[in-house]
Amino acid sequence: MEEAYQTESVGIKPLLRVLDGAREAIPPVWMMRQAGRYLPEYRAVREKAGGFLDLCFNPELAAEVTLQPVRRFGFDAAILFSDILVIPLALGRKVEFQVGEGPRLEPLADTAALDSLHETIDTKVLAPVYETVSRVKSALDSKTTLIGFCGAPWTVATYMVAGEATPDQAPARLFAYRDPAGFGRLIDRLVQGSIEYLVGQLKAGAECVQIFDTWAGVLGPEQFERWCIQPTQKIVEGVRRQVPGAKIIGFPRGVSAMALAYADMTGVNGIGIDWTFEREIARDTLQSRVAVQGNVDPLALLAGGTALEREVDDVMATLSGGRLIFNLGHGILPNTPIAHVEQMLKRMRR
Repeated sequence: MEEAYQTESVGIKPLLRVLDGAREAIPPVWMMRQAGRYLPEYRAVREKAGGFLDLCFNPELAAEVTLQPVRRFGFDAAILFSDILVIPLALGRKVEFQVGEGPRLEPLADTAALDSLHETIDTKVLAPVYETVSRVKSALDSKTTLIGFCGAPWTVATYMVAGEATPDQAPARLFAYRDPAGFGRLIDRLVQGSIEYLVGQLKAGAECVQIFDTWAGVLGPEQFERWCIQPTQKIVEGVRRQVPGAKIIGFPRGVSAMALAYADMTGVNGIGIDWTFEREIARDTLQSRVAVQGNVDPLALLAGGTALEREVDDVMATLSGGRLIFNLGHGILPNTPIAHVEQMLKRMRR
């Protein structure tokens, strides 16, 4: 067991300390999608904003919903309220969010369609996001970390190719198999856009960033290394060339056997694991190299009661002896009772 540090005595934020190599006696905690529909205050602001993207690009309202869960629960981090698909928007693609149906994009059906993409991201499109970051940073106290984020190139590409979410991301996988050079052009464009976007967030006030690779788990080992590990490695290196020492968390959802390779090859400071990842393996293979973030099952949080307590207790018993950022294994479900979040926090902080 690593020595636990007393954060208050050194004045460094708990989450940043963990990413920097320390262990906290009470792990820092936040939740993916912590600003969302389970909160009545969020629903009120969302109704006021109108459409989802209208909310993402309204700095005043986006800052408000970013701060709401921190005010209510005392989380150790606020995560920027935005969406991974703002990068396709900034590259010139049409993106819409339809109520009850999720995102809709102009599909990139073939290599020729890539010619319609901007060479670089349009900074004017993303300027409101950077303003949101600045607003949130100025409102946070001295112990709460501000997390920025982007979608990983592979995951963003799956939406761009298909034009929507699909069960197994077959359209993007087929594109990558049939035309790896063309698909590589798309990935390279997303890598460069992601670097610029994350650097912009860090310069605006974000203190660390997370790279969400939600669909990493649909790829086989060779494809995972090519389309997930290598692009993420390029993003990490590119960001740190402009922001030396930048703290970065990777979240390759659905990955188990390749998690160690991902951690070692990408250079991330922390790795998020989903609820299917065996905690003993994370403890024995990952925590000596990187901070581990996770991995309560969102359905256990929805269930509450003894099921939730068992889940929290197992995360803490298995992972809290090393560097841990307590979190869910994916985003909180919209119908999760607020009382269950309170129960989870009380249980893990005791």
